[in-house]
Amino acid sequence: MKKIYLLGTVILMTMVLILNSCKKDEPEAVNAYLTLKTYLVTNTLDLPDLAKNWIVDPKSTTVGGIVDSVTSTIPAYHVFDIRSAADYSAGHIKNSINVALKDVVTTAASYTDKPILVVCYTGQTAGQAVMALRLSGFANAVVLKWGMAGWNGTFKGPWISNSGFETPANGNIAVGSANWVTSDAPAVGSFTEPVWTSANTDGALILKERVQAVLDKGFSPVAGSDVIANPSAYQIMNYWSVADYTTFGHFSGAYDLPVISLAGDLVKAIDPSKEALVYCYTGQTSSIATFWLNVLGYNTKSIGFGANRLVYDQLKAASKTVYKGPKNWAVVTD
Repeated sequence: MKKIYLLGTVILMTMVLILNSCKKDEPEAVNAYLTLKTYLVTNTLDLPDLAKNWIVDPKSTTVGGIVDSVTSTIPAYHVFDIRSAADYSAGHIKNSINVALKDVVTTAASYTDKPILVVCYTGQTAGQAVMALRLSGFANAVVLKWGMAGWNGTFKGPWISNSGFETPANGNIAVGSANWVTSDAPAVGSFTEPVWTSANTDGALILKERVQAVLDKGFSPVAGSDVIANPSAYQIMNYWSVADYTTFGHFSGAYDLPVISLAGDLVKAIDPSKEALVYCYTGQTSSIATFWLNVLGYNTKSIGFGANRLVYDQLKAASKTVYKGPKNWAVVTD
């Protein structure tokens, strides 16, 4: 009987040891957000690092710009046109190639001898593509400012409808609204970091996975008219200086976040459990910012056309960035 008892004890202890051994062999869960955050900081991929020299005006090379005034081409860049195939066929920059937004990174792998310039309708969707490219090793990728609406008058429609360049009412929809105020900024909060999982444990692979996921989701800005009608329905981040926040006004309840960064955990001012809207002067800067934030796991959208849609005349009077109409560069249909 004692032998049976001893044998049972030995078997039980052996099983316990085996189970403990198996537990020790199980890899510890990886915090995907922290792994990505560390990788971005280590590789100088924080937003302030990436948001430098990212947009170019379609000026002639004769005045220090990028456009060959004889051929209406942009010879120093590979030009990716991310508009629809139909709109591309109807007229595009000579030597540009039509690329879907979701394919910009994979396509760029075949165009490494020159920097990449991305053009869209207004300069806003291109911001998404350029941030994706910069996060993927194409550090010199740039946006064509104002998109095709800044290249040729045929394509100016979107900016005409959403700025005060031709019709003041189109660019001053916040003027006189009780939901557009000049009060001081409320204190920002400090929220927990986004929580999400990844099949990868390596920072570079997680970044690649996240960039493609955000590209696949596409770009869907929120209309300024919807926000001004009911700003309390949104978490809103004003992405410009403290001085401009009060000088030009802001959505009622909007926070002022002039710097969005991993440094100092400034990014924690955004609540990852809620959709957040980010806006700037034109919608182009907020586009690159929201892409970067969404790669990190935030749920953000850009407010389309920014303050050009809201207080165009005030911005223009203060010499801030406003749409001033198109150039007259040629397009081709071949």
